Parts: sequence; C-alpha cells; structure tokens
Amino acid sequence: MSAAARGMALVLAGAFALAACGDPEAEAQARAQAQAAANERAAEEAEAGFNQAVAEENWVLAKAHGDVLLARWPDTAVAARVRERFDEVKAQADAIREADRTARLWTYNVQEVKGGQQRSAQIHSKDPVDTGPGSDRVQLIFRDHPDWGRSSYLVLGGGDFARACYSACQVTVTIDDGEPRRMAANRPDTDEAIAMFIDDHRALWRAIDGAKLLAIEFPVEAGGTRRAEFEVGGLERSRMHGWE
Repeated sequence: MSAAARGMALVLAGAFALAACGDPEAEAQARAQAQAAANERAAEEAEAGFNQAVAEENWVLAKAHGDVLLARWPDTAVAARVRERFDEVKAQADAIREADRTARLWTYNVQEVKGGQQRSAQIHSKDPVDTGPGSDRVQLIFRDHPDWGRSSYLVLGGGDFARACYSACQVTVTIDDGEPRRMAANRPDTDEAIAMFIDDHRALWRAIDGAKLLAIEFPVEAGGTRRAEFEVGGLERSRMHGWE
C-alpha cells in the first residue's frame, strides 16, 4: 500500500470511529470523506490512462481521458495535476483533428485513359459562391493528363465565367494573409463555360505548399467578380506524382 493510500485509510478509520459514536455530524463527515476518497481513487485510474496516452503521444486519446476526468472529478487533487498539462494536450489533439478534417476535403482520382493514366486532386470551396443563377460551391482541380498535360482550373456549380476571358484574363490569388497577386487565366471558347483555367499551374501548385487558405477572385458573366476560398492545408502533394 502506498503512503498516500495508508494516509487515506487512517483518515477514514478515524472518521468511521467518530461516526460509530452515533453523532449525525460525524456520520455526515465520514460519508463525505469516504466519497472524496472514492473520487480520488477513480480519478487516479483515469489519470493512469491519461499519462499512458501522453507517453505514447496519442493526443486524441489523452484528451478524451482528460475530458472525462475533469468533468467527473473536477475537485480532486488528481484533477489539479492533470489540469496543469491539459491545455498542451488539447492543443495537440485539436491540431490532429484539424489536419484530419482538412485532409478529407481533398478528393483524388486516378483514371485509365488513352495513353496512360489521368490523375487529379480536387477540392470544393469552403462556402457556396453566388455566380449568377444561384449559389454553389466552386471546385479547384489540379489535373495531369497523358495527352493534355498538366493544368489547374476552377469549375462552377452554376453560371458562367465572363465571356471576356475567352482568350485571356486574370484572376486574383491570395495565400493565407499574404499580398494578393494576379495570375493569367482563360475560359474555353464556347457559348457557356463553367471552367476557368489558371495558366501557370506550376506557380499555383507551389504557392499553396504549406498554406492553409487559398482565395481566388474571378470574373463572372453575371457581372463583377466573385471570391472562392479553399482550405488547402490537407493536400497530399505526393498524390500528384512529378508535380514537385
């Protein structure tokens, strides 16, 4: 038996001895001390799981143990110890969850086509964008085709890009809190165009390396410009072989 456990046992023994005298106040005190001791023991078990998860750097599990401990036994000495470390554990767990969330925003496709394989990585904008006939999310796609080569382009859920962009125009690209930059772009020479190619796909690909948020402002046929924002931090760059 540990020194702490022996001390707790002595305290409880004394409390129960008082309670045995038939003193109601002593009985209440004994019950309170017994409950406090039980809480400490239960909290110690949860702390063991918390400590093991921290040692294994399993931050999500460590946070789960800490959440339970602090919610159920907030007034224990054990909770005070865990509380000192909990903010760091929570930050680690939140970062992992955020990385998982942003990784799931991307979709990767490999398709057999004439001449080899077409590979693509695509993501939808954070929010719907009103492009004229209604609001829908905008897609950003990086594509590698054996005949057409590499390209990056936007796809609207509705409406058209500005007809003035048949031959050439520009879009405004902003990375995180950086300065906006202009990039050459064009839309296909068709009556309707829901796609807009960003000419320098290499520059765009490099620009989002390590970035969290990409914003692209583009002209639409309905008039004016629109802005689409993409949470690009979860991109698995290795999925697009040879783009680095």
